[in-house]
Amino acid sequence: MSKFNEATRVQMPAMIHLTRLHYSYFGKIHEEQAGTVYDPDTNILLEVFKKQFERLNPGHEGEYIQTLKDIRKELNDDDLGRGFYNRLKSVSPVRLIDFDNIGNNTFHFTAEFTCKNGQDEFRPDITLFVNGLPLCFVEVKKPNNHGGMLAESKRMTYERFPNKKFRRFINITQLMIFSNNMEYDALGGIVPIQGAFYCTGARKSAPFNCFREENHTGNKIAPFNRDYPYREINPVIEKQILSDYNCQVIHTSPEYQTNLNFNTPTNRILTSMCSPERLLYIIRYGIAYVKMEREVEGKIESTDQKHIMRYQQMFASMAIRQKLSKGIKSGVVWHTQGSGKTALSYYLTYILNDFYAKQNKVAKFYFIVDRLDLLEQATQEFEARGLKVSTANSRAELMEQFRVNQAQQGTTGQAEITVVNIQRFAEDKEKVRINDYATNLQRIFILDEAHRGYKPGGCFLANLFEADPNSVKIALTGTPLLKEERASCIVFGDYLHTYYYDKSIADGYTLKIIREDIETSYKEKLSDVYDKLETLVQKKDIRKSEIIEHPNYVRELAAYIQKDLVDFRRIQGDDTLGGMVICETSEQARRLYEYFQEEWEKAQPKPIKIKLPDGSYAVGEPQVEYKSANRPLRAAIILHDTDDKEKRKQIVKDFKKNMTVDILIVFNMLLTGFDAPRLKRLYFGRKLKDHNLLQAITRVNRPYKDMRYGFVIDFADIKRNFDETNEAYLQELNRFNEPEETGEDNATDTFSQVIEDKEEIIKQMKEVRQTLFNYSYDNAEDFSAEISTEEDKGVLLELKHALESAKNMANLVRTFGDDDMKEQFSKLEITMIPQLLSEVQRRIGIINQKEAFSTSEETKTLINEAMMDIEFTFSKIGQEEMKLISGQELKDKWQRTIMAFTNNFDQDDPEFMSLREAFMQRFKEHGFVIDSKAKFDEESKALDDIIKRLQELQTRNNALLKKYKGDQKFARVHKRIREVNTARKEKGEKPMFSFMDDEIMVILNMIKEDIDAKVYDRNDILKRDAYFASTVMAQISQTLYHFPQITPEMDDYKFIQSRISQQYINQYNATYGIA
Repeated sequence: MSKFNEATRVQMPAMIHLTRLHYSYFGKIHEEQAGTVYDPDTNILLEVFKKQFERLNPGHEGEYIQTLKDIRKELNDDDLGRGFYNRLKSVSPVRLIDFDNIGNNTFHFTAEFTCKNGQDEFRPDITLFVNGLPLCFVEVKKPNNHGGMLAESKRMTYERFPNKKFRRFINITQLMIFSNNMEYDALGGIVPIQGAFYCTGARKSAPFNCFREENHTGNKIAPFNRDYPYREINPVIEKQILSDYNCQVIHTSPEYQTNLNFNTPTNRILTSMCSPERLLYIIRYGIAYVKMEREVEGKIESTDQKHIMRYQQMFASMAIRQKLSKGIKSGVVWHTQGSGKTALSYYLTYILNDFYAKQNKVAKFYFIVDRLDLLEQATQEFEARGLKVSTANSRAELMEQFRVNQAQQGTTGQAEITVVNIQRFAEDKEKVRINDYATNLQRIFILDEAHRGYKPGGCFLANLFEADPNSVKIALTGTPLLKEERASCIVFGDYLHTYYYDKSIADGYTLKIIREDIETSYKEKLSDVYDKLETLVQKKDIRKSEIIEHPNYVRELAAYIQKDLVDFRRIQGDDTLGGMVICETSEQARRLYEYFQEEWEKAQPKPIKIKLPDGSYAVGEPQVEYKSANRPLRAAIILHDTDDKEKRKQIVKDFKKNMTVDILIVFNMLLTGFDAPRLKRLYFGRKLKDHNLLQAITRVNRPYKDMRYGFVIDFADIKRNFDETNEAYLQELNRFNEPEETGEDNATDTFSQVIEDKEEIIKQMKEVRQTLFNYSYDNAEDFSAEISTEEDKGVLLELKHALESAKNMANLVRTFGDDDMKEQFSKLEITMIPQLLSEVQRRIGIINQKEAFSTSEETKTLINEAMMDIEFTFSKIGQEEMKLISGQELKDKWQRTIMAFTNNFDQDDPEFMSLREAFMQRFKEHGFVIDSKAKFDEESKALDDIIKRLQELQTRNNALLKKYKGDQKFARVHKRIREVNTARKEKGEKPMFSFMDDEIMVILNMIKEDIDAKVYDRNDILKRDAYFASTVMAQISQTLYHFPQITPEMDDYKFIQSRISQQYINQYNATYGIA
């Protein structure tokens, strides 16, 4: 088989890595073993399953066959595997997994294990088993594979998930991992182009989630991956794996050795998600079945989904459990809006219930909200996930809850949670007495939207906390309060876990937000109306509300919004996109709603006459259907004193689920906690500050279909407030400690005029090698990794041209060259040209795909805009991304900068010295105290520039290092020679050795080989400087004897001698601690 494909590059190294994670290789499984080795209906390993079943269930050994039959039946159910999953987690009457004792379970893997039902089949690259149950599979692709990981996502969506014959295999699989062994580049998290992703089963499609290992201190390698107790690779098992899949030949290849590194993207995610303890944690706690409902034409449509825990939810839950084990009873979870805080609360009910059960305590959960609509929303979300939900909407109801001693009030066995609305008794100052009800209960209060603040004294909740000092208090927020008295950390303690906007956007859980100024002409119209109205009355007698509530003002405002949302939908090609208007006063909101209602009613068709058989007429008045063409927008208003609660509840449902309302008009309500992914256009009619501002603008940042941004239309000029709020949160965050590019017609025949000129061919090949010198062209895997970070298509095209030239020259020499020419060329030939060229072409294809994705969106927008028949030119003042800054982000950059400096092996490099001096001088003068957004932007850009230059320098250094098999001594000497040659070339002087890096490398490697041999045999010669120096000089002379064309001056000899000698002596002194 080919030595350089996805199997040899990713699959085989990943399988060997699994042995490091304490998995056992089961061996290759063949279809003729069906019924004896494995069960073809479920792919369960029969003997392993039987042995483990009997081990985990003493006294129930005879139930093995019936359990297997029950599993077969459950996996055929159309329930996304819910029945089987409940059995998998169950501890009674029998267990399939021992979640509490990892060592009581077995972990196996195999590859190319066919999932077959009739004629339909698919074959995951790697299958992982727990106690013989195939609970996880891994699909791997080679880097820069065609279509990226998007191709894998489409394959699951269109071929595997919908195929009913695959149902049983999808239902039994809890975790699916997909990797093309590249670092993430997911176009802002929306499109999985490259990286390692994970999902779980689905009916149609499942989101591909990123996984980023916890790494608070910004280490080069996350501590969990770095410090994991890896098992040594067993050479016998390694040989068996490679032999089973006909890959023996790769064993000594540099690509295979490179990909065995535990820190490749594929191996990293396997450690993070599939190491036995992590995999069982995810299986036990990380799966949720969610029932989704929406009303369509008066009927309730219900669908179920299977969700898997996001990585930030997993790490937050682990951090909470760890803090509780240390006796910490309260803290704040700061996760950005839209990152799944309600889902985290659901997972915590199971995790903490088990945590306290081991202490012989019964956990009782209370989810605290401060609005009725949030109580209803939380209740719906918990019930959708299968929790038994009780509600307490009054003091009496809550106190009754405290009298119940058990966590589960019903008999269903479902986990329970009580959702409490404290709004009605927030100012209740009566002391709470619950001592009478004290038992072995552990009360856990999870406070939703804690940013709104709970007073540390003088309210019911504060009294409640005081009455039960042993209760656990977990405050959830996306935007903690900043005021001194209510600061979240003063009330609840330190942060338990954080997950800020930058990571949420990178992971695709929230969208970037674009702020748009309204068009200039429209601002002028509003100004004219404002001015005219002001002239009608004395300034001292008029209130601003009289102007902004005036019909003329409201009419202009409504007309703009109506047209803007219609245009936006047309441009995006999606009529389900919704809007929300935040009005300056409640009266303005009412009048704006009246305008939309008038426009809606104007569109109603006129009554029609229907002639009856008896000659009389009846009047028919048909309703406009919601989907009818050219209809006006349907608006709804939500005010605290408009309509009753049931009516408001129905309006919210019509907007969020039924999508029969286009635009919501609000004043104070729905600005926080309102989660409607279709809301993508937010019209700011008034100024907000601090957490209220961030909460409001992030109403539009939920992912929805293929939208890449949420939009804020700024009538109120919120930019200044946004910048001030950003700075305040930055200070708060700082507290946290923890197609091919060229066609055939463009091809040129490089050698059409030089076929007979062997010297020219040799010269050109040297030039090609010089172009490729900074790349690892002798290791295709390293080469692939190096170009995978290259975004400049021009650089890639230059590489492609160089490789094609090398290929053409090799063909010419083989075809037309004489023996002398072939001998000379063999010393210069690059042996892996086809693989390298293929990698470059694939990388160009990925760049083209990214450009096409971006361009297609822009093209669609331009075409749709050009086709619109609008009354006047739509022009904006401008737009900008509302970037939510993160202090942690800047700390990470600072740490990366320091690490980049310290990791550089050549501190005598003039460029390095210049960068270091500039860096030290800058931060000596400026310090590193970030107290404003301007300072943040300035320092962030400065660090970005330094990191970029250091990374470029390190990339060149690493490429040079590989030429000397990692020997820093000779890489440094090579650079010193190169520096001398650069100066000599400018002066027109002859080079030291050669101007060609390739020739310098050959000479230095010959010197290195002989000196290394001498030092290896007798390292005591390094104690005698003069003797060692003469040894080096003799070796240089002996080496140059093979290069008669090189005739260096004596000063050049001494230059090389002194540098090589000193490098060895320095290494010796450092090794043996000699000062």
